[in-house]
Amino acid sequence: MKNFWKNYKATIILLAAIVVGTFCGIYFGEKAAVVQPLGDIFLNMMFIVIVPLIFLTITSSIAKMSSPKRLGKIIITIFATFIFTSLVAVFVGLGVTQNVDLVTVDDEEAIFSEFATDEEIEAPEEDMSILERTVQVLTVNDFSALLSKGNLIALLVVSLLVGIAIHMTGDAAKPMVDFIVSANAVVMQLIKIIMYYAPIGLGCYIAALVGTLGDQIAVGFLRTFIIYTVVCIAFYFVVYSIYALIAGGFKGFKSFWKNILPATITSIATCSSAASIPVNAECAKKIGVSDDIAETTIPLGTSFHKDGSIIGSVFKIMFLAALFPSIAATAGMGKLIVVALLANLLVMAVPIGGGTISEMLILTMMGFPLYSLPILSIIATIIDAPATMLNVVGDSSSSMLVARIIDGKDWMNKKTKTKAKKEDKK
Repeated sequence: MKNFWKNYKATIILLAAIVVGTFCGIYFGEKAAVVQPLGDIFLNMMFIVIVPLIFLTITSSIAKMSSPKRLGKIIITIFATFIFTSLVAVFVGLGVTQNVDLVTVDDEEAIFSEFATDEEIEAPEEDMSILERTVQVLTVNDFSALLSKGNLIALLVVSLLVGIAIHMTGDAAKPMVDFIVSANAVVMQLIKIIMYYAPIGLGCYIAALVGTLGDQIAVGFLRTFIIYTVVCIAFYFVVYSIYALIAGGFKGFKSFWKNILPATITSIATCSSAASIPVNAECAKKIGVSDDIAETTIPLGTSFHKDGSIIGSVFKIMFLAALFPSIAATAGMGKLIVVALLANLLVMAVPIGGGTISEMLILTMMGFPLYSLPILSIIATIIDAPATMLNVVGDSSSSMLVARIIDGKDWMNKKTKTKAKKEDKK
């Protein structure tokens, strides 16, 4: 019980604040809007920290990156597998949410005016080509513009380039690497301090939101949680069984389900992909994946492969699409798929803040009001446990697919023979 409280304390407190805020909004109605400034304080603090968070996190991750221990073929295979399985997750999320309304609204204009800033409301539509829009999203014409939360994609590009430049510079850039890593640690602690206020901020935010717009939002959150959980359970049993069969036939299927339970339990108990790495890697090895593939795929997957988070991103996008149908109508299906992938594949797994980066990318690229960020934070909180389960177990199943490609169709037998030889030598 003590460990349970330790692992879930932050989530439980946030959920309790959201529930209390919801009931206050329903009970007090429009009068609950009096606490909205307390919610705005939390939102403004998160907006202030998002720019340094993205730059320092991405830049330091690239700068510290060392050469992988496995051959280039394995790395390429791993990322090809991640892209394939991530696309499967996106299409599953789309297949479900296309036919289900996660939230219903009566007045889009009232909702938009509630979330959008004056700048967003008054911004004129510009007639630009696709190439011009791409340039506008990826670059800015002044360094100071990178400090704006409205140019996060350009900031991400610059962060990647700076990280690569530092990596290319070598030892001469070590002082800068030390500074960036140190600054990144400070920003993480700053976010940790801000998150102490999160229960109050989110509680007041949801109270004002429900009080102003009615209980439709609250019902939408509940509906999203139920549907998402059902999708995760079905994905866990069906999709991962298919991956196991593709990778190792019936033997692989049997070995997968025989050994995957510890990783599943650990992911749910800790709600952390990073904390599940040791157990998950051990499960992959027991399944039959070679040590080097398991030890490469699982850590890389923790940063770049998140089935649960990708499905969650689709749910977040479709939730906002239901709130702002006029904005969603301008975005095609292809854009939604790309945004869902980029929001996860290009965001490093960091203990605090990685989810915020992902959510800001969704808002920026899809064109939703930036002040709807707390809605995505609430969705992320309520789906955290099932999402982590898929994130972790998805890495194990992917390691099986990688082993099938690299070591051939008899990869499970090769692992058994190698183990037998080692025991004979002893």
